[in-house]
Amino acid sequence: MRADAARNLEAVLTTGARMLASDPSASIGAIAAEAGVDRRTVYRRFASREDLLAAIYDSRLTAVEEVVRGARLTESAVPVALHRYVEGIIEVNRAWPVELTRMRTEPSIQERRSRLTADVDSFLRRATDEGFLRADVPDGWASRLLIQLLHLASREDLDAPRAADLLVGTFLDGVGIH
Repeated sequence: MRADAARNLEAVLTTGARMLASDPSASIGAIAAEAGVDRRTVYRRFASREDLLAAIYDSRLTAVEEVVRGARLTESAVPVALHRYVEGIIEVNRAWPVELTRMRTEPSIQERRSRLTADVDSFLRRATDEGFLRADVPDGWASRLLIQLLHLASREDLDAPRAADLLVGTFLDGVGIH
């Protein structure tokens, strides 16, 4: 893909994610205009809004997969891996603010999401086993809490590293060993 075509595609996808998050009925024409490309350019790449939405979901999920790989959840020290993961996910949430309920039910990406969820759950079990998180909380509590804190931190007006510092401190102090 040519460099300008790649830039246009990235602009359409990130603009689409942002616009559809704030207005799920945003048209392809409006997304194209906001992204600075012709509507026909978008339609050449995506036959429908559904195709565009699937590409946005795919891009978001690819970004999350890159964060999980980069966080090195199985190799790095728990606090370091947690901070890398949190900072990366905050950045993904901000770049790809799409509505996730539908993404969870999209058959084409359920397997990928399940793999990522399993990786993070395994990491949280490791954090518990290594004494960083309390073992006396209900199953899934740390995972659900982390997800909620990630959503909250992603909406804060802090740069991603500072938001990650705040979230990790809150998380480890809230369910961490005292």
